[in-house]
Amino acid sequence: MAGLIAHEWIAQHGGSENVLAAMVEAYPDAEIHTLWNDAPERFAQARVTESWLARTRLRHHKALALPFMSSAWSRVDTSEADFVLASSHVFAHHVGGRKFDDDVEKFVYVHTPMRTVYAADQDSRGMSLPVRMAAGLVRYSDRRFVNTSVHYAANSHYIRERIDKVWGQQSRVIHPPVDTSTIRSSRLALIGAEEAQSTLLPRDFILGASRFVPYKRLDLVIAVAERLRLPAVIAGRGPQRDDLVRIAEDASVPVFVIEGPSNAMLHHLYRRASTFVFPAVEDFGIMPLEAMAAGTPVVVGAEGGAREGVEAVHGGVVADAVTIDALAAAVHEARDLDLAGVPDRVDELFGTERFVSELRHWVEGR
Repeated sequence: MAGLIAHEWIAQHGGSENVLAAMVEAYPDAEIHTLWNDAPERFAQARVTESWLARTRLRHHKALALPFMSSAWSRVDTSEADFVLASSHVFAHHVGGRKFDDDVEKFVYVHTPMRTVYAADQDSRGMSLPVRMAAGLVRYSDRRFVNTSVHYAANSHYIRERIDKVWGQQSRVIHPPVDTSTIRSSRLALIGAEEAQSTLLPRDFILGASRFVPYKRLDLVIAVAERLRLPAVIAGRGPQRDDLVRIAEDASVPVFVIEGPSNAMLHHLYRRASTFVFPAVEDFGIMPLEAMAAGTPVVVGAEGGAREGVEAVHGGVVADAVTIDALAAAVHEARDLDLAGVPDRVDELFGTERFVSELRHWVEGR
């Protein structure tokens, strides 16, 4: 089937890009449309078309580009496609515009309706004055592109409820893919500075990993490590880097901040950690599943989609609350878990092969 896949923007790293890769695996002949492509080597074998925004300075400033994104998606010609599959967390579901060709079926895989306007309490970017002033208009405009002729899938039951609440649409749940084969095979080797860095890590530590942004609550991971008197490793990249380094330097236990880890390093950290602590309220939460695929128990909060993976494979503990005491108690419990069979269950329930099969059934099974 010669389809059209719409994806917000292509970055070098990101969970939504992993979903896009699996979509391309399912439909290798589909043409990819994106606002801009910052990782051309990642989908070198695919046909990738960028929007007019890619030819402007706005491609490097998502916030400034936001007012133009819906228009850019609406201008995409979908008339020649057998089907349209949108991977959306901002406006990619606007692809083809409001007067979408009824002869072309449209499928929208929703990572989340736009967090900054529909769930601003969970994302500090949505609390800024400009966003709060524009949020009502953005919601009104966005809902005009939502209709019952489109097929929707959510990445978690948590997001399925949000879609129903803010868009008034029913959706099925197709959990995102986890690259369990690479994680379990350990075939990515550490080289250079990362290999040397790994030799400095303590034998026993708790791990926190994500983008370095406030809502991920990596500061809380450090606080939990202090409460437990255990070393911690914090891995990721992002604008909160300097703040986290200062917190790490002031901590009462050793805290190692690893900036921009490669996939090999991240998988190495998963396997080495005694527990992976993930306090963020996430739409789904791939990283806890990756840690469980590596055989490491995880601790997550009760709110959000991350608990769905933990409860499905029985590979961790859902904390009673996202507080230092509750998370520390959950870490104690998680460290005593028997994880025999957990990596196999992650592969069966959340692996890439499973995702591709469910995606094809959704798109072709009607």
